[in-house]
Amino acid sequence: MGQNVLAVPILNQGVFYTMLDVLDLDFQDTSEVIASYLVRGPAGFVLIETGPASTFQNLKVKLNLLGIELAQISHVLVTHIHLDHAGAAGWVARESGATVHVHHVGARHLADPSRLLASASRIYGDLMDPLWGETIAVPAGQVHALQDGDVIEAAGLRLAAVDTPGHAYHHMSYLLDGLCFTGDVAGVRLPGQTHLRLPTPPPEIDIPAWKGSLFRLQELQPDRLLPTHFGPVAQTSDPIEHLDAVGQLLDIYVDFVRQGLQEGFSVEAIGESFAHWVAEQAAADGADADAIARYEVAVPSFMEVPGLIRYLRKFEQTV
Repeated sequence: MGQNVLAVPILNQGVFYTMLDVLDLDFQDTSEVIASYLVRGPAGFVLIETGPASTFQNLKVKLNLLGIELAQISHVLVTHIHLDHAGAAGWVARESGATVHVHHVGARHLADPSRLLASASRIYGDLMDPLWGETIAVPAGQVHALQDGDVIEAAGLRLAAVDTPGHAYHHMSYLLDGLCFTGDVAGVRLPGQTHLRLPTPPPEIDIPAWKGSLFRLQELQPDRLLPTHFGPVAQTSDPIEHLDAVGQLLDIYVDFVRQGLQEGFSVEAIGESFAHWVAEQAAADGADADAIARYEVAVPSFMEVPGLIRYLRKFEQTV
């Protein structure tokens, strides 16, 4: 497993005393696909995103390589409850005793993941265990349900929760001074790549809500975006321009799928065409074969079209 630790100083209340470590969870034995962020505050450690249960042991190894035990983490923040972001939350909570902070809509599904797992099983079928491992409940007393604008005081830091629906109704972004932990709302951009890809799985894609979230983040004027897939967007990338690009790509994705439906193509045919098209777009953006394969692990193309079709049929009554 690669180490992939990026140490970033954070300005907090005028003093550089916080460090950020980006932990590569080596999802599916693939580097730079899913990140957890370890924030070192003046009074301890905060973990942002746990990754899936299938990479829980990798998470512990990466922490140990930094000289940190899971028991030293007292607060965990997850952007939303999808299994690639919060599937290991139950394991982390039970072994560390940490409080897990999550959007109030998603909180009950961490305490009782049965409905979440049933829904995911309908999508992934036999791939559930190889992809996500065994997801267990977070003890109810360790779940903290967040409302928009809540401030989490943890490890001597103050992190603000920002409700950012669109990818999912239960999606929070987190602000720590100029850093914005964006989960999936700011899309997926792998390190060293210019290609941008958007995760649009069923069942909760809502394009107007997503665009509203992008506008809200722009108003907050973050200095740097930190998506879960994967790591901080390059220092040279302007956050406002990046968020603009996400909004424009949402329209392109929707138009692609809408046109396929209007022309009478099957869901399968649209999916095959979309997968070919996004691979072509990645190559045009300079991604080599390895990078294109890693994008496919981070954002499986077979998941994108069903989410967009569900959106179009629900909100636009597209056939």
